Amino acid sequence: MTRTPEDVHEELRGAVAERARLVWEAALALHADPEYAFAEHRAAGLLTGALAREGFTVERGVAGMPTAFAARSGDGRPSVALLLEYDALPGLGHACGHNLIAAAGLGAALALHTVLGGAHGCVMAVGTPAEEGGGGKAVEVEAGVFDGVDAALMFHPGVHDWRYAPLTAQVQYRVAFHGRAAHPTGNPTEGIDALAALVELFNVLAVVGRRLPEASHVQGIVTDGGRATNIVPEYAEGRFGLRALTTRALEDLAGQLRECAEGVARATGTTVEVERATVRYEHFRDSDVLSARFAEHLSGKGIVLTPPAAGVYLGSSDIGNVSARLPAIHPFVAIMGEEGSDHTAEFAEAAASERARTVLLAATEALACTAADVLLHPELREEAWRQHRSRAAADL
Repeated sequence: MTRTPEDVHEELRGAVAERARLVWEAALALHADPEYAFAEHRAAGLLTGALAREGFTVERGVAGMPTAFAARSGDGRPSVALLLEYDALPGLGHACGHNLIAAAGLGAALALHTVLGGAHGCVMAVGTPAEEGGGGKAVEVEAGVFDGVDAALMFHPGVHDWRYAPLTAQVQYRVAFHGRAAHPTGNPTEGIDALAALVELFNVLAVVGRRLPEASHVQGIVTDGGRATNIVPEYAEGRFGLRALTTRALEDLAGQLRECAEGVARATGTTVEVERATVRYEHFRDSDVLSARFAEHLSGKGIVLTPPAAGVYLGSSDIGNVSARLPAIHPFVAIMGEEGSDHTAEFAEAAASERARTVLLAATEALACTAADVLLHPELREEAWRQHRSRAAADL
């Protein structure tokens, strides 16, 4: 007898329920043992071990990263990727709830393997290290991990119930000025003060900041300001974090930073180096049609997702780089009230709470059902790709 989509959804919900304890224990194990960017060895071992035991083909160390992996059930097209984050924040543990993201992706992948058995395309569970600094997803995108994938799905715990995440583009730049050392009283006219040039760059950027567009800003710190007060600094260095609403706007902002630094160098007689210091996180492009499907499935558990509040931006993530290449979703589901915030000790505690368990299992079901919809419904895939290509053409 042919199964209807509703039959498949019901079977997936049952498969998630059967693994509820496994999924929650995985979340708690990750929470109790936080590991940091590109060093999440025990986390990757826990997750790949669970996937391998249930029949996934597991490739470890993908894209040249020891703690990245790609586990597959089935092959070919259509293909859907569930994204697992599992790095923590130094000093705060899982204060961004990545233990829940990893557990939800694991549970959804296992449920899909049980119900569909690889017969309708490929289900991938992709381990993505270092979201909190390093950009594992960006590295995987460039390495081709997502080539041939039709959709990338994940959820993020938060303090809002939002259909998608308003995530901006961001990058960091290193700016170094070179001058000439001198004694400030013995031979002051022979010195060229590199630190004074760096300070002047901060002043110029403060003026530029007043006319930047919405969601754009530059925040800098001094990383090297000299060695002694009785020597004119011959070298000074700063690091500048840039954010912008879109990836194109970020590129424009980086160009302004370079122009300002070069102008200051000409004015002060110094020379300057401007170079990118981190992986660039692109802005997030939501797949409306897939986010709507996830929200519909989640509503069956009494959790209603709404569009994000206007004018509110919640930082950046390397999911943006994935969303620039293929349809992707990144909804927020609240595990604590809006009076709180992630990246806090309180949020870390919430990531192991009973409310987190409820959200985790509901999101796992919704991810599994949405992934099944991608695999089983060609018209849904076509609409998701149509939207994606349309936005790419408009550079949105």
